[in-house]
Amino acid sequence: MCLAIPGQIVDFSPEQPLLAKVDVGGVKRNINVGLLEDNEVGVGDWVLIHVGFALSKISEDGAREQLRMLEAMGENELAIEEVRGYSFGERAPSAHEAT
Repeated sequence: MCLAIPGQIVDFSPEQPLLAKVDVGGVKRNINVGLLEDNEVGVGDWVLIHVGFALSKISEDGAREQLRMLEAMGENELAIEEVRGYSFGERAPSAHEAT
């Protein structure tokens, strides 16, 4: 099942302005914010994420409700695993580091 996952923006990439680092349940990954209006989001804001792209800005209450819904459906761990797979602008580990 494909669901939008709420994440809180914790930082922006100065080198790549369309990338923001989000925190989803303690997992921090870069996402693409290029689908949002210019200057629509800032540090501390919540966004709904789907396949690594921020789809919309949401309220903190909306984010918490979405998180509760994911947990009630038993999808919260799958959502966290999906976020772990995001790698926008992140350096892939070398073969030596991966072992």
